[in-house]
Amino acid sequence: MHLFKRGRTAIANSLGRLLFPAVCAGCESAVTRAGSVCPACWAKLRFIERPYCEVLGLPFSYDLGKGFLSAEAIAEPPPFARLRAAVLYDDLAAHLVGALKYGDRTDLVPLMAGWMGRAGAELLADADVVVPLPLHAGRLWRRRYNQSAELGRRIARCAGVAFAPLALKRIKATRSQVGLGQKQRRDNVRGAFRVMDARRFEIEGRRVLLIDDVYTTGATAASATRALKRAGAADVDVLVFARVGAGSGSTLAAGPA
Repeated sequence: MHLFKRGRTAIANSLGRLLFPAVCAGCESAVTRAGSVCPACWAKLRFIERPYCEVLGLPFSYDLGKGFLSAEAIAEPPPFARLRAAVLYDDLAAHLVGALKYGDRTDLVPLMAGWMGRAGAELLADADVVVPLPLHAGRLWRRRYNQSAELGRRIARCAGVAFAPLALKRIKATRSQVGLGQKQRRDNVRGAFRVMDARRFEIEGRRVLLIDDVYTTGATAASATRALKRAGAADVDVLVFARVGAGSGSTLAAGPA
């Protein structure tokens, strides 16, 4: 019976591959395995590797030694301890994010979460709990799932870290951040998050790893971090799939941490 079930499963999988052949997540050309990218698209992804700013994860153009910070981290230190991202936010990264967020492409979660887990290995090693950035209830109802929660669930499971998808709540129905300036973004998400009293036990005294898909100006991550710290988090790190580059200061070191 067991062999029969295995054979039936193998036949079903083969039939599925025949009817729905694997395509590249970027350009939809044929690939050998579902949830992967072709060599051409792989070459277009700008993975973030050291050397980079120890706080904001911004890549440096050359290595100045461990502990150097970007000009952005010196000028405006964030409330979180460390940020790490898998890739820089460019055309292909934006396509992947958009496909997951708006195109029901949850099949991309293992691929994207795997890259995030690699980029955030040091954060995961220190984390007590993984918390996804929440959507407001109305937006969650329209979208049907929270892409940050899907990524966070996979990352937490693979790393063996506790996952708390309900610990942080978005209590303010904010506008989309797309097209807003930096000050408008900060105003938009001010007071948008809260840890409800019934969930404080998941946060108090623990090092939290906050998960989101994209980091732009940092306004959303900063607002969520402050809410987690008000609830007693020992500290907060942030892990995202993609982050935007910075201005001219992004490639210059501003001094040791």
